[in-house]
Amino acid sequence: MSKILDKLSGFNLNHDSFARYDKMRLFGQIMAIYYGFACIYSFGKSVSIYGFPQTISSITNSVLSFYFKVFKSIPGVQGIINSKVDGILKEIELKITDPEGKAGIEDVIALPQIGFSEEKIMEILQKRANEGKIDWESGKVSGAIYHGGADLVKLTNKAIGIFNISNPLHPDVFPGLRRMEAEIVSMTLNLFNAPKDACGVTTSGGTESIIMAVRAHLQLAAKERNVTHPNMIAPITIHTAFNKACEYFGVKLILIPIDKYTGKVNVTAVKRAVNSDTIMIAGSAVNYPHGVMDDIEQLADIAKRNGIGMHVDCCLGSFIMPFMEDAGFKVGKFDFRVPGVTSISCDTHKYGFAPKGSSVVMYSNKKLRHYQYFVCTKWPGGIYASPTIAGSRPGSLIAGCWAAMTSIGKEGYIKSCKDIVGSRIKIQKGIESIKELRVIGEPASTVVAFTSVSPLNIYSIQDAMTARGWGLSTLQYPPALHIACTRLTVGVEDMLINDLKESIKEIKENPEKLTEGTAVMYGMASALPDQAPVEDITRGFLDALFKI
Repeated sequence: MSKILDKLSGFNLNHDSFARYDKMRLFGQIMAIYYGFACIYSFGKSVSIYGFPQTISSITNSVLSFYFKVFKSIPGVQGIINSKVDGILKEIELKITDPEGKAGIEDVIALPQIGFSEEKIMEILQKRANEGKIDWESGKVSGAIYHGGADLVKLTNKAIGIFNISNPLHPDVFPGLRRMEAEIVSMTLNLFNAPKDACGVTTSGGTESIIMAVRAHLQLAAKERNVTHPNMIAPITIHTAFNKACEYFGVKLILIPIDKYTGKVNVTAVKRAVNSDTIMIAGSAVNYPHGVMDDIEQLADIAKRNGIGMHVDCCLGSFIMPFMEDAGFKVGKFDFRVPGVTSISCDTHKYGFAPKGSSVVMYSNKKLRHYQYFVCTKWPGGIYASPTIAGSRPGSLIAGCWAAMTSIGKEGYIKSCKDIVGSRIKIQKGIESIKELRVIGEPASTVVAFTSVSPLNIYSIQDAMTARGWGLSTLQYPPALHIACTRLTVGVEDMLINDLKESIKEIKENPEKLTEGTAVMYGMASALPDQAPVEDITRGFLDALFKI
């Protein structure tokens, strides 16, 4: 022991063996060790959340993306890529603007010197309404048109006309409109078994409802928990509106893998991902890609144990999920009966059959809703407050939503739930009978997603179905298609299954179709390590929407 103490006492910063080390070199070594441990910790954390294969895949993609960017810096390479992208964008623009489909109507690129007559306006409107080649009334379109019937459309149009110039920003001028908006929120809260102190607001759609819910939880965490580097946790199948909200507000979105059999989020991975900066967890009832409902009860339990928010996205579940039990279908709990659920979004303009531009976001208590509000007390224009993103809002849509909800009533919604979910079940069974196809996950509501068994390309099936007049939704990761059933889908299930069979037969007999259309576009998108060209094409698509 004495020998050891002698050696230790002789060790100091002036020791000859230590003097060889330059201070900068020592600092570099310390930083290298720190960085090494940080990488090991980050790798281990990623493996615990995403699993080893996905972590390795993510690292590989990052490396490939880096080298692809280096490759693009080679003179001439970026020019070739730009040329290809420009060619695709021109095709997209031509398809969207469709010069041949204008029905002989002249473009209106500036205000007319003298206003059009009512007859001319109505003529143009009718021609514009008839543009397009997709017959949505045939029931061949996935989702998109949540049609409640011709009589309901007439009723909501009348309601819209009565409140055409109304604006809920001025409740003193339009007190009846304010009352109807409050009643819409109350009726929706009732459907979701809300507690006494629960509350909500109407919004312009599911995206705004989700953005508002994220803002409310973010403000609460910032002001009551002093969270400065916020994150939220959600399944990879959560609606992309959460990506938008997190990008807007600077929240890190941690996306959790799903179970490859059930399609539900991996609850164990969610537990591991929660940390002191987590503001909320989100789950779907049901999700858009596969129509699967996450285990809301387990997710809410994790949120409650950690003192964070739990949002249930029921935008697509809409007025189907609250009526599942009454319609005779089994479904797990997903609403305010689940302890820990703090907010829910529900689109009244989907299966509530309200006019487009209508949704409701609900909160378990008023304090959380207060964090959604915007209030400014020092503006020279006066004290200003608005419940959602918009200031002025169309009161006509509130009136149309109120008219739809009160007209259909519980019995009407139960019937539509029974019919539409029944249609999905019939389609699902038909798909399961086709050996070349496989249903993804465990569909719980109105959506059924399916992929193809190799070597058949699902996107080639998409193109073949499009040629037969179908408008199925294209999915990726994994490549798949889905149909969101509506009232219009009821009765066309056999036609869908027969057309799927015929499409598969056609592709098998004509394998060269694998090199055309959607198969090529989505194949390229999934193969590129750098998504910049795909993003450029997507932005170009949005630009084309505003081309005349």
